[in-house]
Amino acid sequence: MKKAINIRMDEDLLHELDNYAKELERPRTYLIEKAVSAYFDTLDEMISDKRIDDLKSGRSSAVSLEEVLKKAGIDV
Repeated sequence: MKKAINIRMDEDLLHELDNYAKELERPRTYLIEKAVSAYFDTLDEMISDKRIDDLKSGRSSAVSLEEVLKKAGIDV
């Protein structure tokens, strides 16, 4: 199911988007969906880097697998 959203975009960027859409004979929505989907990989990397930094700085801590299994009541 698709939902409508509204965004504000720089005119130059919108013009570039329209040029790509015209060249590829695809609607803006298709290109925006593809771009956002592709950017999720970059966001995943950014989140991973932040979590590593948080661990290194002591802002968060890790829990061992053994601890998780013990809390879940799973004998190893």
